[in-house]
Amino acid sequence: MIRSGRTPAPNFCRGTGKQVSKKEQYEEKAWEILLPVLDELGMTPVDVEFVKEGGEYYLRCYIDKEGGVGINDCETVSRRIDPMLDEADFIDESYTLEVSSPGLGRALKRPRDFEYARGKEVELRTYRPVGGKKEMRGILTGWDDRTVTISKDGEEEQIFERGDISLLRLAFDFE
Repeated sequence: MIRSGRTPAPNFCRGTGKQVSKKEQYEEKAWEILLPVLDELGMTPVDVEFVKEGGEYYLRCYIDKEGGVGINDCETVSRRIDPMLDEADFIDESYTLEVSSPGLGRALKRPRDFEYARGKEVELRTYRPVGGKKEMRGILTGWDDRTVTISKDGEEEQIFERGDISLLRLAFDFE
């Protein structure tokens, strides 16, 4: 769906006084609209992003659920949030709404990504070998601004500096 917004968004994050970008404002407001809809439908929010590609703007909402997301799930969510986004009218630019699954290879970057992946198996790659390996798998057990912690096969947790990680994503097997 292509929409056009007319109401300018504020430049400061509510209550913090911290200046945030329009992109961040749009994503946060869309997230707030998406959450109750997904909760009602028994789905999990994964991410919202507002991006410009090839001169066009896209508001992408990534969703998941037990057993995976299908095209009908994406359509249902899109039809539910579309009028809510129109009513809220907080995006200045014309954009296309897309609702999809997060995809298998999606990297974990934001706090929401980490929260979603907590307790799940992740694949971690480092720039330099750690213990003779550059690729590891384990259960994501913790993170903060500087580190990521995984647990492997019931062993002790291993902590990695975020700057040493080239890729962190949910693990998947095709067996």
